Amino acid sequence: MIADIESGVAVTRKMLGKDRLDKRVMAAIRQVPREKFVPPDLRHAAFRDGALPVGHGQTISQPYIVALMTDMLELTADSIVLEIGTGTGYQAAILACLARQVYSIERIPELAQAAQLRLKGMGYYNVETRCGDGYQGWPEMAPFDGILVTAAAPFIPPALLEQLKSGGRMAIPIGMPSMHQELMLVTKNQRGETHSRSLLGVAFVPLVEEK
Repeated sequence: MIADIESGVAVTRKMLGKDRLDKRVMAAIRQVPREKFVPPDLRHAAFRDGALPVGHGQTISQPYIVALMTDMLELTADSIVLEIGTGTGYQAAILACLARQVYSIERIPELAQAAQLRLKGMGYYNVETRCGDGYQGWPEMAPFDGILVTAAAPFIPPALLEQLKSGGRMAIPIGMPSMHQELMLVTKNQRGETHSRSLLGVAFVPLVEEK
């Protein structure tokens, strides 16, 4: 898995503007047991560099994308992070190894409950999860040093931009289902101005807004 991630970075280095990811990110990838976050019947495929279905029409992202999006946030040990799309909790566990506190929102109750139990049971006590609408973020815990969105939205949700701290970074896929999607890096400067940059093409499940 580590070799696949490093190979993926090498292939996309011109788009990323770097030829390797932060060593802290790679250490977190090595530390978190990915096989415990996939369905039992797919554990044989846990370390392949591909997305896997986890039920309810959702997926766990491929290791390369997990590592890349984590790296994009440039987290420190004091960072407060918001994740949109908890899924099984794998990405949240990676973030928990790098940041002081992780808040994660999942819209599907069954996944949210299972992820909460899994994360606490594995000792990731600096992750708080809840079931809700990712488009609205988690305003009472804002602002966030980093925001990571694990589903594709047709646009950057205004609430998430508002909840991003000045100097903060957001990793979010933008695009519609069955159409081209781009992984975007969104930054906010100290004046509150935001800038977006496309890194590479991706394929994510859609970010669903509650009506």
